[in-house]
Amino acid sequence: MIVTIDGPAGAGKSTVAKALARRLGFRYLDTGAMYRAVALAGMRRQLDWSLPAELAELAREVRVEVRGERILLEGEDVTETVRTPEVTAATRFAANNAAVREHLVALQRAIAGREDIVTEGRDQGSVVFPDAECKVYLTASAEERARRRVEDFRAQGKDAPFAEVLVDMVRRDESDAARDVGPLTRPPDAIELVTDGLTAGEVIERLVRIVDNKRQERRVRDREQNG
Repeated sequence: MIVTIDGPAGAGKSTVAKALARRLGFRYLDTGAMYRAVALAGMRRQLDWSLPAELAELAREVRVEVRGERILLEGEDVTETVRTPEVTAATRFAANNAAVREHLVALQRAIAGREDIVTEGRDQGSVVFPDAECKVYLTASAEERARRRVEDFRAQGKDAPFAEVLVDMVRRDESDAARDVGPLTRPPDAIELVTDGLTAGEVIERLVRIVDNKRQERRVRDREQNG
């Protein structure tokens, strides 16, 4: 089974997707980290962001690997590095690049293969795995997501004023929804889960119930098809 979790920035997709995968015994795929890794590679090569073809070529050249909850770039574990504000700011150049996205989508589908997988991003249910059996759209208010992002930055030792983070969050929501390449959208067959006021544990429990219900639906279909 493929479980896709899409949603806006700061909705907590990575945190709950990791925990859900562990709970279910599924493989976890953080697609956003793959774009962040490509952006980091571009930063290290000091690429000119105004030349998207160079970034696309670099994406095809560098080795990006997902090992459990870790992301590797040319064999180096960059899981924490790709979460810094500097890389976050540059990731849009990779995420908005059609050629980069085409390459990474192919990698994501290859990684999924025939495994049970929990994958999260902003176009997993709509573009990468449109036939996934279980699709979730995880969201929260901009204020709640900004608060969480401030906490993440503080955990990294970064000072990030709430008001500035909120403005950036709203701006990113608008930008993500308007993108020509891989725009943020709720798949029509996705179940929306609003996480305001919920703990991570409560969100995970609701996701487990959603997956269990989808499994039950599949068992019923299989019985009907087999007579």
